[in-house]
This record gives sequence, C-alpha cells and structure tokens, in this order.
Amino acid sequence: MKDYPDKMTPEQARTFRDDVLNIVSQIPCGRVITYGHIAALAGWPSHARMVGRTLRYTPGAELLPCHRVVNNVGRTAPGWSRQRPLLEYEGITFKPNGHVDMLRHLWEPEIDVSS
Repeated sequence: MKDYPDKMTPEQARTFRDDVLNIVSQIPCGRVITYGHIAALAGWPSHARMVGRTLRYTPGAELLPCHRVVNNVGRTAPGWSRQRPLLEYEGITFKPNGHVDMLRHLWEPEIDVSS
C-alpha cells in the first residue's frame, strides 16, 4: 500500500468515506466519474486508490452506483465482469480498446458535491 505523505486522521478518514459515498450516490445514469476526480472532490486529490478501497470495503456501498466509477482512462475495474454490462445497459459506449468513451460520458459535477 502506498505510504501517503498526507496521512489522514481517523476523523478525516471517516469524513473522506462519507464524502466518497455521497459523491458516488449522485452520479447520474449514463455517466461515469474517475476515482481521481472523486478523491479531488472529497478534498484529497492524491487518494484515488483509497476511493477504490472505500467502495470495495464499506458495507452498503454495493447499493450505490459504484459501476459508474472508472479509472482515469475509462478502464473498468479488473476482476469485475459485471461492470461493463451494467454501464452498457445505461447507454454508456466503449471505444475499440475496451475503455469507456470518456469524452461522451464523463460526469463533471458543477457544484461541490462533498458538502
């Protein structure tokens, strides 16, 4: 695991988790957002991997539209074979290399969704 130079206190970690879950809950159908963008919106731009861990290990996160979160080039989560069909069902298109067409489907919130 990466040793973050800006480590979180337990209270900051709880706030980060809550912010991540709040942001993910707002991703509209037919749109995607990146782990890094979520981390930045939550106030911790160098913590993209922690967003993934938060979504994977937080009880109840599976009820959120986590399938709408991809990496910075539009690649889906390795080992999660259901993610692409869920995205395609919502009308999200993929490029020939298997990545989400980020130009068409990237969600860029206009407001601070973490508050």
